[in-house]
Amino acid sequence: MIEFPDFNPIAFEIGPVAVRWYGISYVLSFIAGWLGLRWRAKRPGSPIAPAAVEDLVFYCSLGVIVGGRIGYVLLYMVFYELPELLAAPWKIFYVWEGGMSFHGGLIGVIVAMALFARRRNLRFFVVADFVAPWITPGLFFVRVANFINGELWGKVTDVPWAVVYRGEPLHPSQLYEALLEGLVLFLILVPWTRKPRPAMSVSGLFLLLYGVFRIGVEFVRVPDDEIYLAFGWLTRGMVYSIPMVIFGAVLLFLAYRRPTPGKAIPA
Repeated sequence: MIEFPDFNPIAFEIGPVAVRWYGISYVLSFIAGWLGLRWRAKRPGSPIAPAAVEDLVFYCSLGVIVGGRIGYVLLYMVFYELPELLAAPWKIFYVWEGGMSFHGGLIGVIVAMALFARRRNLRFFVVADFVAPWITPGLFFVRVANFINGELWGKVTDVPWAVVYRGEPLHPSQLYEALLEGLVLFLILVPWTRKPRPAMSVSGLFLLLYGVFRIGVEFVRVPDDEIYLAFGWLTRGMVYSIPMVIFGAVLLFLAYRRPTPGKAIPA
């Protein structure tokens, strides 16, 4: 088993400003997304010009931050930290201390992509299929930051790769998610989009696989405040991810039910 390193959640300080690993993970996510989308935009047949990528990244970054924080506030703080929130409501804006909801961030990105598509007179799924593979590096960096922060642990286990944290051997569920939702999903989506794919198919595959991976990890992850919704194993993370699996499967079905070579859209 591996002893948890005594990480400092603060990477470095500049005067009174403390720069946290969690904040750095978001910066790395936006940089990786920008570089990836620039690379995709330069490929032949790209539906989005390289000059438009900066606008797209700005929209999506804003959607991630606003949606992720609102989702966390509504789904967690209101239920479990309401007295503290009422006493200090400005803590809603303390995003650098952590506390972001992936599902809220995803909704924020969907809204951002819809606004971008409308402004550029593009179909929504042209934009969504273009962006989807480059969400995955961000998932990797943020989950690694969760591990550094010593949060979102898995259950007690005796597997050889367990991480001993505060005297207990635990599943490093943050690293499982970094591996599956970040690295594995990236290695599936990016090569898969090297060929033209029908509209909706890339987005559908992203939603389907993310939901499956997240539900799988939820079985070994300790739920928020150790609360199970039903059956002694159903968690909120599962409930939020099940619609992603269903919607992703529906998108894939619709995409491949009526594809023709002439209508395939380069992803």
